[in-house]
Amino acid sequence: MSSHHIVREKQEPALIIANGEACSEALLGQLLEWSPFVVVLDHAIYRVLELGIKVDLWMGDFDQPHDFELIRASQQPLEILATPDQDKTDLEKAIDLLIERGFPAANIVWATGRRADHAITNITNIVRYKNQIKLVLFDDYSKIFPLAGTFQKWYVAGTPISLIPVGAVKGINTTGLKYNLQDDMLVLGHRSGNSNEAETDGIVTISAQEGDLIIMECWD
Repeated sequence: MSSHHIVREKQEPALIIANGEACSEALLGQLLEWSPFVVVLDHAIYRVLELGIKVDLWMGDFDQPHDFELIRASQQPLEILATPDQDKTDLEKAIDLLIERGFPAANIVWATGRRADHAITNITNIVRYKNQIKLVLFDDYSKIFPLAGTFQKWYVAGTPISLIPVGAVKGINTTGLKYNLQDDMLVLGHRSGNSNEAETDGIVTISAQEGDLIIMECWD
């Protein structure tokens, strides 16, 4: 896969490549086209190297041995950053770093699939950053992002849209969905807004007064 450096840094989202199940090369290629800065997490570097992707930063706790100089030579220039803090996941550390460096947005891939505990943690943890950086998590079947303020987007009729609460979310209001909510409440593990859809071609609006809500655009 060819080099991705075709846009100016911080004008487009950075790309974080985690170490879950790989997405299609088509999706990865689309994201790389618009990502001037690519971060790879720990052992995912070997899968990335096999695909011939040029990356900018390789980071992780590095709790297993690596030939750092060999990898650096194959990716020159490459920044390598050890982040041994065990109180945060590698994905959280990468997001924190991008915030510190002033990136306004980041896309995330390879963060779902494989181990369920990692996938659930990666999906739900993005809500904590909703007011600091725009995050979108992609896989071959979903586009996942936290609600920040009021969300509005034009959709084709029938587009599947799921609303997943992280904890309890109160005062949810929607328009444009097949099953709209009016000052309603969703609670993780008890009531969610799974498998809703855009009712007609047009604008869907989603807002909430309290709590953390994840929006998922899904397809089969």
